This record gives sequence, structure tokens and C-alpha cells, in this order.
Amino acid sequence: MSTWQEIEEKCLRCTNCRLCESRKNVVFGVGKPNARVMFIGEGPGEQEDIKGEPFVGRAGQLLDKMLYAVDLDRHKNVYITNIVKCRPPKNRDPQEDEQESCIGYLREQTRLIRPKIIVTLGRIAGMKLIKPDLRITREHGTFLERKGVWMMPMLHPAALLRNQSQMEGAFHDFLILREKIKEVCPETYDSEELGIRN
Repeated sequence: MSTWQEIEEKCLRCTNCRLCESRKNVVFGVGKPNARVMFIGEGPGEQEDIKGEPFVGRAGQLLDKMLYAVDLDRHKNVYITNIVKCRPPKNRDPQEDEQESCIGYLREQTRLIRPKIIVTLGRIAGMKLIKPDLRITREHGTFLERKGVWMMPMLHPAALLRNQSQMEGAFHDFLILREKIKEVCPETYDSEELGIRN
């Protein structure tokens, strides 16, 4: 069984697919590696590639505001990552073979974190992790339980920046998420109980 540090070091050196050829930085993830709530997007964008951290551009700033509104914080009580850890050129969708080359790192992250809730951000992540025929505009904000983990697709914050009319519905999804956290992992809101697990 690999440790968190071993997985991260292996990921940072990864050359499993063509995305390694154009990246500036591998974007492994950010947050508490013992969080009960995990957010998973599709892949890094330009700012993420530069800084080596997920969701740090305009979409990331919006995500942080929505997290803050329901007492969540990327540095305190959630973990945020992507399906692919390197930026696809020109921010195109990650291709199926690229997702498959990278999904092992996400599986290892999930195995070690053992989240009670997984939130997928956007269509690509929802289709890959929840169901291939997911209709994100219809099914966002709904929970599905799989092997004891509650999974919810949400609209991607970049999509919300392009379509402001969806903002209210997206914020409502965060309120639904907060209630589910209180139900299944209320310790998320008690940082003193979040002791690091090896």
C-alpha cells in the first residue's frame, strides 16, 4: 500500500500520457488529506498549470466563495483535485485515454482520504465518476449513494461564469451539500476532530 507522499511524488514525475509534454506543473490537489468531503473537477486550466494548485483562476475564486458560504475551506476541511493532473492544451476536454492514464492517482487519493461525500464539478467529472449518461444541467444537486459514499454532481464554476443565470441553482446545491454533511459527516465542521490519519 502506497503512502500519500509516495503517490504524490510518483504523480509529480508522471509521463503516462501526452499531457506531460506541455505542462508547466502537475496539479496533484489541495486541502486536508483526511477530509470527509472531496471535490473533483476534470483538469487544470492555465492558472492552475502555472501555480500547481487546482481551481485558482476566476472559476476557483468563485468556488472558494461558494465553499465559504457553507463554512467550507480548501485549507481546512475539504480536499480538491481533478481527474487529470496536467492541463490539456488550450483547456480542451481531457480525452478518454488521458483520463484512463491518470485515474489511478485519483483512485489512490480516494482510497487514502476515504471521503464520505464526493462532489464532481462539471459534466466530464460527473460522467466519468457517477454515470456515463449524466445530464449535468438536469441532475446537478442530486445525491447518489455508492459503496457507502454519497456522490453529487455540481455545475462547474467556469460554466457558471459563462452562464450567470445558473448561479442561484448552483448556490442551492451547496445548501443541499451542507445539509448532507451535517447528516453523514458532521465532524467536517469541527476542525479539532480532524486529526491526521496515516
